[in-house]
Amino acid sequence: MFIEFNVTNFRSVKETLTLSMAASKYYQGLEETNCLESGLAGLPKLLRSGVILGPNAGGKSNLFKGLKFMQTFILTSHSLQEGKKINVAPFALAVDTKEAPCEFEMFFIQDQVRYQYGFALNTFRVEREWLLAYPEGKAQRWFERSYDKKTDKENWYFGSKFTGRKQLWQEATRKNALFLSTAIQLNNEQLKPVFNWFQQKLAVILPGEAINLQFTIDKCALDEGKNRIMEFMNSADISIYGIDIEWKKIPVPPEILSSDIPQEVKEKMVKNLQEKGVPLIYFQHRDSTNQPVLFPLSEESGGTQKLFAFSGPWIDALERGRILFVDELDTSLHPLLMRFLVENFHNETTNRNNAQLVFTTHDTSILDTDLFRRDQIWFVEKDRENTTKLYPLSDFSPRKGEAFEKWYLKGRYGALPLIRDLRA
Repeated sequence: MFIEFNVTNFRSVKETLTLSMAASKYYQGLEETNCLESGLAGLPKLLRSGVILGPNAGGKSNLFKGLKFMQTFILTSHSLQEGKKINVAPFALAVDTKEAPCEFEMFFIQDQVRYQYGFALNTFRVEREWLLAYPEGKAQRWFERSYDKKTDKENWYFGSKFTGRKQLWQEATRKNALFLSTAIQLNNEQLKPVFNWFQQKLAVILPGEAINLQFTIDKCALDEGKNRIMEFMNSADISIYGIDIEWKKIPVPPEILSSDIPQEVKEKMVKNLQEKGVPLIYFQHRDSTNQPVLFPLSEESGGTQKLFAFSGPWIDALERGRILFVDELDTSLHPLLMRFLVENFHNETTNRNNAQLVFTTHDTSILDTDLFRRDQIWFVEKDRENTTKLYPLSDFSPRKGEAFEKWYLKGRYGALPLIRDLRA
């Protein structure tokens, strides 16, 4: 389960932004559908979903890119060569932040244990890294590392509850890699729940990522998966009677061979094209005589194409209890389709494994008190220094039953674009 994410000094984010899924004890309503029990003593209920609104260029995407960076760096930093720069971007519009580290921290629950893990880094090295675990309800500091610029040395701390070949893992950790990532590669068992949460539970979908469609195509390879996707789409009133996938072999495009894509990824792409080809997807409809007619996916509406691409990750998240972050969920989707996707997470029948959803949107019709509690709605905007600010609707102490959409569009909550009259 996802509890909280903090990010500092990353892209348009200067000061620390905090996104929390802790349900407020001051707001009642929709508890059975929109909240879930953490299962741990002393923790509040958690929210099944959250929605973030704000103007274009306000920084919504940078919040999600921060999540994506944290996840990717955890999963891959062990493979960075010695001396290779870390591809991270601090806030560039202030003198004091250009050389300051970017910082990321996550609070989450895995296997009925609460964890607090984070790190701070610049483009050359990891400056700090820490992990606290709460297996018995009390904090246990398992490890911490920090870089001392004056002595050009790293200071390490290992708690008594953290066991195993600590010196080996420490010595193997390069300055541009995480201890967590390195220790996992060297068969650390104690840290596996932490690593597995980022690898198996967290999913971040950014605009334009083709991985959504490929994930759905792979799920269609099995009849059970294909039937589940058909059921999912038909429940959204997208009437299809079958999904056919044909693999067509094509020559490897020259632009792939000459691109700057990492060699390992390039070789995998070439192998797939040579052995499998590219997938051609067809939806089966029925004509007036009830005979099947095949339509290429490319001829379906933009909304149908996006819903199909989403269906695989959506079903997978619900079935495996994953945490799904989706930037710009509303693109090409009718408001009722977007509402349908959200309601899947609020439904105990379709969401039996405590999956969670956080998404950004420009569609204000989603601000419905029948769909969201007051503590599930967040706003993003930039201040006069061009830094991104994230704040919850609860900061405004909204009344029960308040018309969120109306007052947001009237500017009560901020986070609106500044539109100037060109005739002035």
